[in-house]
Amino acid sequence: MAENKETRDLAITDDLKPILSVLKEEDAQAVVALKEELTDTWTKKQIFRTETEMRISVLNDGKHPTQASKYWQSVREQNAMFEALMGLSFDLRRNNVKRLKLERKLQKAIEEGDELKRMDIQIDLDENLYGRANMEQTAHDRVRELNTWSKIKSELDDGSFDSQNVNSHQAESYRLALTNRVKALGPNAGPAEVVNAVGPLQTIERLKTQDGKLLDYKEAKLRLTQGQPQQQPNPEQQQ
Repeated sequence: MAENKETRDLAITDDLKPILSVLKEEDAQAVVALKEELTDTWTKKQIFRTETEMRISVLNDGKHPTQASKYWQSVREQNAMFEALMGLSFDLRRNNVKRLKLERKLQKAIEEGDELKRMDIQIDLDENLYGRANMEQTAHDRVRELNTWSKIKSELDDGSFDSQNVNSHQAESYRLALTNRVKALGPNAGPAEVVNAVGPLQTIERLKTQDGKLLDYKEAKLRLTQGQPQQQPNPEQQQ
């Protein structure tokens, strides 16, 4: 970890040479004057969603109206973040190998006295260093989001629903979510928008049983021929 910390510090604070060397004097002075502020901005900038965004935007009551639906969406979000972190780990390893190769090439250029080649390789090294700093910062924030999703899942998983089989909750969760979607349709909603909202809701009301499961098509047809009433929305569940 010490090496990573050193690399990150060099890239975002001490080593401004890659920027300063290409700027006009007045612009370079302006960057130097802002050094501490820019470092602070780079360090605390938002990369991924805050906990507030996760709770309010991602797990909103309209789209995820039940505790179970919020839990299973948290599972999806956490897994997506984990897979992205795994992919980033490969990028970090490749970055490290590339840096080692560049350092060897740089040493060879120095030994050969090839100044232009040395300058060209140094640019690649500076870019490699900054790229690694960004990837490390991204990885750190991915871990933060993984931990936050874990906390949210623990809050939601209170034993009131099946947390092992995602399909168990979906009939009721979809019905409530689709009901919210139909209620949100305005007078100017287009035919396609209405069909996309009303069609699934009608389907789930036709197939859903009182205990929150779905009939298969044969069972639903039999219920219809026998004159059994379709599942009706429960007003208490919509509140």
